[in-house]
Amino acid sequence: MNIPFAPFIIAAVALLVFLYFFPISLWITAMFSGVRVSLIQLVLMRVRKVSPTLIVNSLITATKAGLHITSNELETHFLAGGNVPNVIKALISADKANIPLDFKQATAIDLAGRNVFEAVTTSVNPKVINTPNVAAVSQDGIQLIVIARVTVRANITQLVGGAGEETILARVGEGIVTSIGSSVSHKEVLENPDKISKLVLSKGLDAGTAFEILSIDIADIDIGENIGAKLQIDQATADLKVAEAKAEERRAMAVAVEQENRAKTQEAKARVVDAEAEIPKAIAEAFRSGNLGVMDYYKMRNVQADTDMRDSIANPGGQSGSIKPGRDENRLS
Repeated sequence: MNIPFAPFIIAAVALLVFLYFFPISLWITAMFSGVRVSLIQLVLMRVRKVSPTLIVNSLITATKAGLHITSNELETHFLAGGNVPNVIKALISADKANIPLDFKQATAIDLAGRNVFEAVTTSVNPKVINTPNVAAVSQDGIQLIVIARVTVRANITQLVGGAGEETILARVGEGIVTSIGSSVSHKEVLENPDKISKLVLSKGLDAGTAFEILSIDIADIDIGENIGAKLQIDQATADLKVAEAKAEERRAMAVAVEQENRAKTQEAKARVVDAEAEIPKAIAEAFRSGNLGVMDYYKMRNVQADTDMRDSIANPGGQSGSIKPGRDENRLS
């Protein structure tokens, strides 16, 4: 079956394909805008999967702003994954603000992952960064909590490889801690908060960063805890525990010595008892050998009785220390 509209459809598709690869309207727009780009270049952009519309519009914008940039430079940056319109806006803003920024440097900043247009804007209009709460302790032990506002301006020459906002905040916080820590009293800081700003600015904390510090303003200072008193209390508690441990050690040693002395006393008493047990045997042996007579024995008993009486008078209720061999008299027979 014959389709009468088939040649027209094929012709229309062919025309669309031709216009896609040969953007004549875009080429005419570029010619009337003063941008020199050939139709073959636009076709080759399509083949290289580069958007001719984006490149031509960026060239037109740059040319109208008085910038001298070629299409090959824009294509190269586009193929490298860069943001071509953002780079063009940044170059135009820098040129109007008399900030030295060339195309190579701008593309390097863009490919480094930074927003080059925002960097140029920050150079023209400085940015204010609020630090988090910074706690520091003065020499009198009082804690101060400080919030500072840091006004920074982008440093175009340090955007590639330079440290970011986090480094600025960390350095400013370190400077605040140093300034407060060197103060003799917290009242001194409360009376002259600009002392912190001057000390921090004098340290040149923006060295090696992508920003230039213009000013540091102390927004708020609050009094925190008495860290010095808290540390003294903790130290006193620790000293008390150490003293208690040493006292317990001495008590344990005293108990050990007392038990040792008791053991020695019991041992001595046992020896005395053993020695007393030998006395009746010695007396009996003296009787058998004739070295001790009955009268001598009674005299000895009288002396012992007299001694016990004297001891009882001197120590009422006490025990006599004399030897009483009479308990074993039956052994003498």
